[in-house]
Amino acid sequence: MSVLVTGGAGYIGSHVVRLLQNRGESVVVVDDLSTGIEKRIGDAQLVKIDIATESATSALINTIRANNVTSVIHFAARKQVGESVANPEWYFQQNLGGFANLLTAMRETQVTRLVFSSSAATYGMPDVPAVDENIVCEPINPYGQTKLIGEWMLANAATAWGLRGSNLRYFNVAGAGWPELADTAVANLVPIVFAAIRAGESPKVFGSDYPTNDGTCVRDYVHVLDLAEAHLSALEYLEQEHRPHNTFNVGTGKGSSVLEVLEQVRQTTGINFEADLQPRRAGDPPALAADVTRIRETLNWSASRGLKEIIESAWAATN
Repeated sequence: MSVLVTGGAGYIGSHVVRLLQNRGESVVVVDDLSTGIEKRIGDAQLVKIDIATESATSALINTIRANNVTSVIHFAARKQVGESVANPEWYFQQNLGGFANLLTAMRETQVTRLVFSSSAATYGMPDVPAVDENIVCEPINPYGQTKLIGEWMLANAATAWGLRGSNLRYFNVAGAGWPELADTAVANLVPIVFAAIRAGESPKVFGSDYPTNDGTCVRDYVHVLDLAEAHLSALEYLEQEHRPHNTFNVGTGKGSSVLEVLEQVRQTTGINFEADLQPRRAGDPPALAADVTRIRETLNWSASRGLKEIIESAWAATN
């Protein structure tokens, strides 16, 4: 028996692969390596498949059968918001077409356990400081829409052929569980700040007049290793007959402002720098954090690492 991890050579996926390996699981990684890095997955088997292509379904069926796959953790997707706005048709084809191919392969091979990598982007801009899973989802970009529709696809498969699935809605993921698994993309706040200070520049802060304690946006930052552990908890949950929920927020339940993140970066790096305060960006809610009651009570999972551990691990991994 083995676990199939799509997108397992990526930043988050490779942390999950490492944890599975550490507990003795047989792991098969499906990744086209368009953004993933092969050396991240250790001795796990790598099968190069672009799951959004026409030939992907048969290749996935063959991989599942050859490796006696019994469960799947699905990460493989495009995830840049701006890119999704500029090219929405491609995003739907990539994220939803790829997921449809995977579900078809799972149905054909009777694999009925799936953990789906969703996102807090499904919520859009809710006017509440802490978001629970029952709030109406109104994603504001094609990326978030593909994640929400992915959750619908999972639910439909549950009704049609008995899929057992869990959706994990991530908040702001950062940090590194192991230095070699660091986030190499400069697309989120922490790596963007690191890149700026290394270049001797002032990190840009978009908006300093929000109704928050220091005027900057507040977000819920979750350590990538905590997030990876949540996936293993969700996978175990799928073995239970009584599963009252299938969608879970993954965060800390506590928000940190942009200026608080920058101050922690100063303390961790010993580098003194000024913030470059810019006007607000359209579409940024003032504060957004996860209500983590459901995942704590249902999966017995809670984040154990805070902002300090996130920044320290991320900085150590890039030095």
